[in-house]
Amino acid sequence: MNALMIKGLLFAAILIGATIYVVESMNIDLSDPINMITMIGAVAIAVITVSVAIKYINQMKTDTASGELADENWDGIGEYKNELPSGWAYSWLGTAIWAMWYMISGYPVNAFSQIGQYNEEVKAYNAKFEAVHKNADAATLQQMGESIFLVQCAPCHGATGDGLSGKAHDFTSRMGKAQILDVIKNGSNQLGYPMGAMPPMMAQGADAEAIATYIAGGMKGEQPASFAACASCHGADGKGMAGMSPNLAEYDATLVHNTLQNGKKGALGTMPSFKTMITPVQEKALTVYIQSLVN
Repeated sequence: MNALMIKGLLFAAILIGATIYVVESMNIDLSDPINMITMIGAVAIAVITVSVAIKYINQMKTDTASGELADENWDGIGEYKNELPSGWAYSWLGTAIWAMWYMISGYPVNAFSQIGQYNEEVKAYNAKFEAVHKNADAATLQQMGESIFLVQCAPCHGATGDGLSGKAHDFTSRMGKAQILDVIKNGSNQLGYPMGAMPPMMAQGADAEAIATYIAGGMKGEQPASFAACASCHGADGKGMAGMSPNLAEYDATLVHNTLQNGKKGALGTMPSFKTMITPVQEKALTVYIQSLVN
């Protein structure tokens, strides 16, 4: 037995010993099939790694290149037409067979799952949370909404909801003039309202400018005649005809709900859907807080 072999066996023993030590120190139950398979895999990896390393290190020391060179070469560097080493071929075949077994029958689909347990615990906690805060008062909803906003919304919209200087939607007003002009020019079909898609170029030139100025100004003062193009879907008051289309005048519950459900593309990037991340009570609280941000 040469020195390399001794060093390799010693290294493998250290790896296996360290693995056993970690398993025992963490009180991992090896009667669980998942844990046992993982333990066997760790030991097998240590043994196979050391064995393969010793084999090929020895081979590099003693072997010389031989065989028929391929016709192709790259800058004078060619390849031999040698067969694939049997070790590599058998390793690939063994891995393929193991993968098929694992996918078909080896994976314990009916056994304990940490992800499944986590999802069940989250679902139970959310149900409890909903029951506790079902009839929360306005002050509680405001505080809850602020907490949710700072965690989920502030990274893109800013801690004060100002949209980080135009990078995202500014909640201190319903919509900015530039945003309104962009929607008029390109249309919109992101929020899943019953009215469906708003087509592009509903107004142009001075008419589009007049509409954008009117809406961005809080829909105060004299309504421009060109707003008739908007009123057909959004209503004469711009409030969305009872949820049939987006409310242009204020952040109502339907607008917040549809945005959280469907996500929205903005200047900073695409806002993802939050439909699996926020409960109905949290959504209500967030709506209350966003409404409070309007100047």
